[in-house]
Amino acid sequence: MSKVILVGVGGPTCSGKTTLSKHLRRILPNSVIIHQDDFAPPEDKLPLHPVHNVRDWDAAPGAIDWPRLTKFLKAVKQDGKIPPGHISHDHLNEQKDAPIPDDVFERLHAEFKHITEEKEKLGEKIIWGILDGFLLYWHQEVIDELDARIFLRVPHDVLKKRREERQIYFTAESASEGTMWKDPPQYWEHIVYPAYVDAHAPMFENGDVENGNYVDGTVRGLVVLDGNMTMEEMVERSCEVLKGM
Repeated sequence: MSKVILVGVGGPTCSGKTTLSKHLRRILPNSVIIHQDDFAPPEDKLPLHPVHNVRDWDAAPGAIDWPRLTKFLKAVKQDGKIPPGHISHDHLNEQKDAPIPDDVFERLHAEFKHITEEKEKLGEKIIWGILDGFLLYWHQEVIDELDARIFLRVPHDVLKKRREERQIYFTAESASEGTMWKDPPQYWEHIVYPAYVDAHAPMFENGDVENGNYVDGTVRGLVVLDGNMTMEEMVERSCEVLKGM
């Protein structure tokens, strides 16, 4: 019998969530990775920001095709694989390298290989699905599909610097059409960060996404990782969580 475990790795844009997800993909046997960005609507379907009159890729209600993502996750949960025909554009986007030591990877991979083999002796095949995204904990139906929930919390100034270094993004329609997006002036200050705060304020005391304490129970079982941790520390902590699944 197969058991699919969906792991959410959420956090603001440029927080390191995709890099962490890819490390977990390498470590976990029988694993697949899903990028929430692949479920953004086509650019011409995005709402215009009511003040700045540019396409708004970040406000939660319109940034993701929520019914399509939910349907996709249910299919992965049922079949243990990426549905046929799905094309990701993630490989087109530039990402900073944040390696972990080889010995750490080898140790963690061996531990999960052993866990997998022990489960299989009992007749249970574990399949891991790793979902990364900047809005994982806004839509309840998506949250409900996740078995483990991890959130990277990174300071504003770090996020801003990283975003400024990487202003060009390929959109979900890019895989076939080559469409790319470049941040207009002040896009981070006026749209990206305010949308992040708006979507995540209920998770933290006084709506303070940077310094407020996490409000227990707002997202069941959420594990908040300090963005000042090294990537190695994030991987280790995430694997500790997953060993208990």
